[in-house]
Amino acid sequence: MQYLKATASSAVLAFACAAAAPALAQTEVAEVEAVIVTAQKREQNLQDVPIVVNVVSGQQLQDAGVRDVKDLQVLTPGLSVTSSSGGAQTSIRIRGVGTIGDNAGLESSVGTVIDGVYRARSGVAFGDLGELERIEVLKGPQGTVFGKNTSAGVINVITKAPEFEFHAEGELTAGNHDQRGIAASVTGPLSETVAARLFIAKRDRDGYYTVRNGAGPSTQGDNDDQDVFTVRGQLSWLPTDALTFRFMADYTKRDEHCCLDVTTFVGGTGAIIDALAADAGLGRPADPFSRIAYANRESSQELKDKGVSLQADWEINDDLTLTSITAWRDWSNVQGNDIDFSSADLWYRPFDGQTYSKFEVFSQETRLAGTAGPLDWMVGAYYSDEQLDAKNFTPYGTSYETYFGLLLSSGANPNTVSLLTGLPAGTNYVPGQGPLDTFDHSNTGWALFTNNTWRIAEGLDLTFGLRYSDDTKKVFSQYRNTAPGLACAAAIARPIPAAARAALCAPGSDPAFNNVDTRQKRSEDRLGGTAKLSYRINPDLMTYVSYASSHKSGGFNLDRARLSAGVINTDTSFPAETVESWEAGFKSQLFDRRLTLNAAAFDQTFKNFQLNTFTGISFVVASIPKVTSKGVDMDLVWRTPVPGLTTTGGVTYAVTQYGNFVPGPGVGPRLPGSRLGYAPLWSASWSAAYENDIGSNLKLRASLSGRYTSAYNTGSNLDPAKIQKELTLWNGRVGVGTADDRWMLELWAQNLTNEDYYQVVVDQPLQSGTFAAFLGAPRTWGVTLRSRF
Repeated sequence: MQYLKATASSAVLAFACAAAAPALAQTEVAEVEAVIVTAQKREQNLQDVPIVVNVVSGQQLQDAGVRDVKDLQVLTPGLSVTSSSGGAQTSIRIRGVGTIGDNAGLESSVGTVIDGVYRARSGVAFGDLGELERIEVLKGPQGTVFGKNTSAGVINVITKAPEFEFHAEGELTAGNHDQRGIAASVTGPLSETVAARLFIAKRDRDGYYTVRNGAGPSTQGDNDDQDVFTVRGQLSWLPTDALTFRFMADYTKRDEHCCLDVTTFVGGTGAIIDALAADAGLGRPADPFSRIAYANRESSQELKDKGVSLQADWEINDDLTLTSITAWRDWSNVQGNDIDFSSADLWYRPFDGQTYSKFEVFSQETRLAGTAGPLDWMVGAYYSDEQLDAKNFTPYGTSYETYFGLLLSSGANPNTVSLLTGLPAGTNYVPGQGPLDTFDHSNTGWALFTNNTWRIAEGLDLTFGLRYSDDTKKVFSQYRNTAPGLACAAAIARPIPAAARAALCAPGSDPAFNNVDTRQKRSEDRLGGTAKLSYRINPDLMTYVSYASSHKSGGFNLDRARLSAGVINTDTSFPAETVESWEAGFKSQLFDRRLTLNAAAFDQTFKNFQLNTFTGISFVVASIPKVTSKGVDMDLVWRTPVPGLTTTGGVTYAVTQYGNFVPGPGVGPRLPGSRLGYAPLWSASWSAAYENDIGSNLKLRASLSGRYTSAYNTGSNLDPAKIQKELTLWNGRVGVGTADDRWMLELWAQNLTNEDYYQVVVDQPLQSGTFAAFLGAPRTWGVTLRSRF
């Protein structure tokens, strides 16, 4: 913590002195501006909201280079966003609690809402967000306000609305890794009652990794590139002073090579991989930050996201407002991977349309809000119909059988599999054939909710809410082995060593899944709620205590599940994850409102925590009986004595750990009583922004933002080889432009000090004892030209 304090304070002090020393003689200091949020579905001053909300303005997001939810973590303490084998496999965590995003059957512990519309999964919400008004990060369970229950928090994104005053903006960006970007927007009136806004962006970048393909067939030379196109259109129609319609439509396409890992530790299988590859096979010895990846099969993704929504707000009278949000969204991801992440030809997903996941969601939210004397009340209803279609084809490569032959004979005999099964060599695992599974998953849900604030007495408010929700999920699973699991069937029938049988009978090779169809259905209804008592001691200090209970729905593991080799488990369901949370805090404004300081202590208890873990061959979903998260959140905004210089900062201390339990199949033995993965004890963020005139109708704007996390484990099984050491990241930007914003030229850098760090460390598939990592981005830098008229 001494390091954290020294780093943050010295950085801000140095920035202030260097950027703003000429202005020290000026004495007039502005107050911190009031921040208006909609965290409780009504416009409120942030300082009046009795929950922890981190609010990031559009200007702060621009200064820090935030394009999507993943970039947001540099400005929000306690927020973690990671990706693994693709953009769709994105996981969001708050206070150390979240859901690993590699299994579409699990909902997200942290929900993402964009312009009032809930997004089905974290990966679905991962995209260019366009022009932003602000982002509100609500920490802790949310159930009585937003459309879907969430157990750990909500990221509430508000984009810029159409305006009745015409203006247009443009942006050109060029940077290292051959980065190129162009964006343009225009807004203005179409008539006296209709205004429109249109945003279009195209961003490209070469990859961060050099790829060695061995004998191919892939010729892909780099990986983790960027190719994204986004268009967002909006119409606002005000037919009367009391009635407003806002129609929104958006489309995003990502056509990228993503994502390969790099070895961090090479186990005993490394020599076998090397023997089977036309080159080194994988990095030996491990040198992950050389960013040299190995893959003989193409790793590509084509992600499309589109949708429309209509929000209607009718002010029936001064005390009564009706709001309706109707939305339809369609998202798809087609993905190919070299699953073994080596240039040996072992296991892969072809990029031919046979591996995909698709979400189609219709939702309707209706709220009626009003005021009756001392009571601000709101009642609402929510309905959603979600259809998920997923297909996964993972065929064997040409060296799959040989690899296991060498593995089981300690490198002595490539035909060992044939000797164990009695089948001719080359027929045990037919190249190009393998498991082919499809899932037809539906989720229909509805809810009734209310959230109200009763002004009991001067300064004393009670906020209370309830939510009743009902969800029904169904899944039709079709398991196929395009070549029947003959090797596993023979291994089960023949007297061979148990270890050899386990190696030959991975779930993808098990004949128990030959032409098997299963149907499952689960329904659940739950009541949750919240109560918050707040007291404003004076105009600048409010204290509060709160209680909340919420949940996220149970579901089905969309992967193969077994009771043992040769015995399928037809019940892949898991129960809802529930949470109870207590919080006590204060919100204050100090020094003539030049400093805003907010803090809260929290205590959260999760039951049936949904742990999704990869065993190296398949995903296992386990319900952990108890997880607790306890700690403190603090954030501040300071209008410094230096005119034009504003600083913000925040710290989260969270002890997030498993309770004591007996681990079941697939659950690591290190978990009971340990801290969760991706749950640092300390995390902090800070930023400083300076703007001032420099003469000749020009101004200077400079910003510096940073993020600190203490050490944490990046693995769901908490293997010591997966630890990420403490980390500090910096982003910086400095620009010169006209005082009226007609143009501005900016020089910027992300990960300014070029820190090497892990996003996720995994057990390398099929290669016991070998670990590999999906890395964080290296330093990127460039220039951006903005124009506005």
